[in-house]
Amino acid sequence: METKFEFHYLCEKLGQIALSKEIVQLLKKDITVELRQKATLNGILLYVVSTVFIAYLIFSSIEELSTWVAILWIILLFASTNASINSFRKEAGREFFYYYSLAQPQAIILSKMIFNALLQLVIAGLTILLFTFLLGNPIENMRLFYLVLFLGSLGISTILSLSSAIASKTNNNATLTAILSFPIMLPTLLTAIKASMLCGLGFSWDECQVYIVTLALLNVVVIMLSYILFPYLWRS
Repeated sequence: METKFEFHYLCEKLGQIALSKEIVQLLKKDITVELRQKATLNGILLYVVSTVFIAYLIFSSIEELSTWVAILWIILLFASTNASINSFRKEAGREFFYYYSLAQPQAIILSKMIFNALLQLVIAGLTILLFTFLLGNPIENMRLFYLVLFLGSLGISTILSLSSAIASKTNNNATLTAILSFPIMLPTLLTAIKASMLCGLGFSWDECQVYIVTLALLNVVVIMLSYILFPYLWRS
């Protein structure tokens, strides 16, 4: 019995190592392709710069906290949607069978989520930088706000990754991704906006704890559902 247990434990460890290696290789592939083509990065740069500059031309400076937070998350939402909406475009065509035999489905979905999360963090960092430079920064508790921004960006990117995976099985990938993702993103988006407002008013961890923990739990739920359900979607 003990030998059998050790064998199963060894197999499980080997499977985890293989999964980790596949995630790293797939992530390297996505980053290399993106840096080589630069289409998504250039589109993100153009979208973020143009929208923040238009907001600057309209408002010059934003003193009202609610307006500043609302515009920030609207820009982050649509920029991340444009960046992640075609995450599984390459895997949906003839390359599907190649990826099917190359890696485990869990490695594919997790690598996509990590890549989209990194992309979303680049978008968030660029947006905050432009906002601070052109429109000012009314946030008082910046350290806590960065945590909210990270968790909110992670939630948006993971939801878009899962929605894009589902939509990749249809012929209308981009439209279906937007339709599926926006209702699911509402709890994450509303929680992130509320937490951002509290950070802007200078509240501490005690007042923001409920919203930050809620954001973290929403992220965990989406990641776990993707990990469990994506293999069935991938084999269909």
